[in-house]
Amino acid sequence: MPSNPCTGLVGQALSPANLLLLVLLAGAPPSPAQSRAGRAPAAPISAREQADLETALSEAGSSPIEYLRALEKHLEKYPDSPRKEELERAAARASMEANDDRRIILYGERVLARQPDDLQILERVTRSLLAAESKESAERALKYALHYMDLIRKMQEGGGRSGSSAADWQNQTARGIGRAMAAAARATAILGRAEEALVMAQRAFDIWPSADTAREIARCYERLGKKEAAIRALADAFTIPDAKNTEADRARDRGHMGELYRQVKGSEAGLGELVLEAYDRNYALIHTRELRVRANDPNAQLTDPMEFTLSGTDGSKLSMATLKGKVVVFDFWATWCVPCRAQHPLYDQVKQRYQVNPDVVFLSIDTDEDREAVKPFLAEVHWPGQVYFEDGLSRALQIATIPTTIVTDRHGRVFSRMNGYVPSRFVELLSQRILDALGQ
Repeated sequence: MPSNPCTGLVGQALSPANLLLLVLLAGAPPSPAQSRAGRAPAAPISAREQADLETALSEAGSSPIEYLRALEKHLEKYPDSPRKEELERAAARASMEANDDRRIILYGERVLARQPDDLQILERVTRSLLAAESKESAERALKYALHYMDLIRKMQEGGGRSGSSAADWQNQTARGIGRAMAAAARATAILGRAEEALVMAQRAFDIWPSADTAREIARCYERLGKKEAAIRALADAFTIPDAKNTEADRARDRGHMGELYRQVKGSEAGLGELVLEAYDRNYALIHTRELRVRANDPNAQLTDPMEFTLSGTDGSKLSMATLKGKVVVFDFWATWCVPCRAQHPLYDQVKQRYQVNPDVVFLSIDTDEDREAVKPFLAEVHWPGQVYFEDGLSRALQIATIPTTIVTDRHGRVFSRMNGYVPSRFVELLSQRILDALGQ
């Protein structure tokens, strides 16, 4: 299924309803993606434990705190449960929803001991450890932050991800690396290495400018006794365009900045000019970054599918604008998707029906995260014809599941969407929808 990785490279917290689903269905067969990742199916549990678990979680209501308590009671009652790993993972995620730092660390570190590459839990455990502001916690936080950063760098080197344009992917990975480096800087500062922490924080800001990182730079300068430099960093935190920067955050920055400025200058005369300079500096910084990203990705911030440029597995480029005036049939698939393989011969039957019609174009769109897997797969299954990578088109067309077949009319508007397929009717349904689109 096409997905976007790194909400901020971290993903979304699970709702209590999804936590229930996660735990109760943990014994279901693994998905194709899980199978490729080597995830084994969960061990079965006794009927009694299953019943107790269902009852406890259903009575917990919608509160993540109550869910967490229910999970903890169940783990106390069944300390050797075959589902212990899944239950502890659910407890970690419930702790994250409840913003319970102690339990995030408790359950999160248990999960990381088994699955050290879980990005979401890595990030939250790191934050919770840093909140403790102890040297022992900072040592662990530093280890996790550096591992998180290494994982994101490897993902960045691996190229784009399904559902993301090149620009989106560049921003997501840069944000993840920048945040991880800022966390590492924070941990290093707590450990008493302020000079080293400052260098890391400045590098983090260069990679991904953010208010949090600017604050970390300010803290480092304060530790080093450089108040004027700390004031400039706080002005950056106060003015930088950052969706995560709340009014409460900015109010605290303003108050602390004013306090330091008065200590250095005796009054706040001149502070306004310094803040305006920071505003101009950061606006130019963000604007220049956006221009650079857009220059490297023709699909950056596009929403109209017919304006995209797609890259083929053979290195060719297809400008969708050249297909305006034609009915276009998109087949979104992936190498690991078993239903996609089953659908392909039926899709080919429809292509054969319209192969002599110059007003109908069929596009095979691969959504794999690992692009290196595509060519060997095509050679193995002997699928003829050109294949294109989705290059962010999944986002524009809101592809949530695969296989998905989309038909656009001569004006580039979505005329038909088929999520999944019914084998007995697929050929006739798709053929008729293409015919109807031609008649528009």
